[in-house]
Amino acid sequence: MFKRMLSAFGVGGPSVDTVLDTPHATPGQVITGQVRIQGGSNDAQIDQIVLSLVTRVEVEHGDHEFGGVSEFLRVVVAQGVRVPAGQPMAVPFQLPIPWETPITAVGGQQLPGMTVGVRTELVISGAPDKGDLDPLLVGPLPSQDRVLDAFGQLGFQFRSADVEAGRIHGVQQELGFYQEIEFFPPGQYAGRINQVELTFVTNPHELVVVLEADKRGGMFSSGSDAFGRFHVSHQDAVNTDWASAINQWMAQIAERGGHSAFGGHAPGHGNPAFGGQPGYGQPGYGQPGYGQHGHHDHDHHGHHERRGPGMGAVVGGVAAGVVGGMVLGEVVEEVFEDDGGGEDMAFEE
Repeated sequence: MFKRMLSAFGVGGPSVDTVLDTPHATPGQVITGQVRIQGGSNDAQIDQIVLSLVTRVEVEHGDHEFGGVSEFLRVVVAQGVRVPAGQPMAVPFQLPIPWETPITAVGGQQLPGMTVGVRTELVISGAPDKGDLDPLLVGPLPSQDRVLDAFGQLGFQFRSADVEAGRIHGVQQELGFYQEIEFFPPGQYAGRINQVELTFVTNPHELVVVLEADKRGGMFSSGSDAFGRFHVSHQDAVNTDWASAINQWMAQIAERGGHSAFGGHAPGHGNPAFGGQPGYGQPGYGQPGYGQHGHHDHDHHGHHERRGPGMGAVVGGVAAGVVGGMVLGEVVEEVFEDDGGGEDMAFEE
């Protein structure tokens, strides 16, 4: 929360304190809280109280990459608020969390580099007065957690997470960005696969899981990427053997040369695309949606190699040891710090 004097009113003006009822949320949830205002030495008039959700997004332009703060939800929670001198008042609010909001915490622990914040803006005499950020810990849905749990079961090691501007080929998106959670592969794939990137695209009815593996090049071949894309209802996702599905996908792409892509719709119990049934992931599987690429609309390769080694591991769906001694407030300050190349990109609904 933040508590500050409103600069537009100068000395003696009202102060504002934004308080969330809970700092924890999941995609699709509605969070609640209050904007608490303490009157100053004189009566004051606030035209609008606006709350927005923001996150840091990386944008690639040619060979360069820069980051900016993206506003992806904006809600006017009150208009024409008169603040009597010396009097406290509270404006309750409800804020819907978009289904594609990036995950910032797993098992209650912050993912390094990931932050979503609630920003309070007050419009006074037509001019915005932007406040500080309330950090929001966005945890995975049960369907998403099942996939993360499978990565832990298989021995993947967490490497990094960020949010990239752009859209994913073949996937309907509400927002103009997507999250990438990167892992080092299990030991049996060392030397054949550099890393695996996991992306969730979620709506009220469906979870889309997009996987991208960066394959190492051999003596007579260059490296390449392999893609998987799976469309599944939230209920089916909870009942799917993701460890088996991901393991088979990894085994296939590790053995195949060149680009490899497969995926499917509505996986679950009894679907031959999952659970080790014959025909899993074979090219030309013969059902709509299979064999389509799940890659992103623009090439990301190269910038990942500049990052440092991963911290900790995802074990049993919980990010164990990825936070260390990091303090949430410090994470927010670091992630949203203007590095000179950032800008407010305003990817709105």
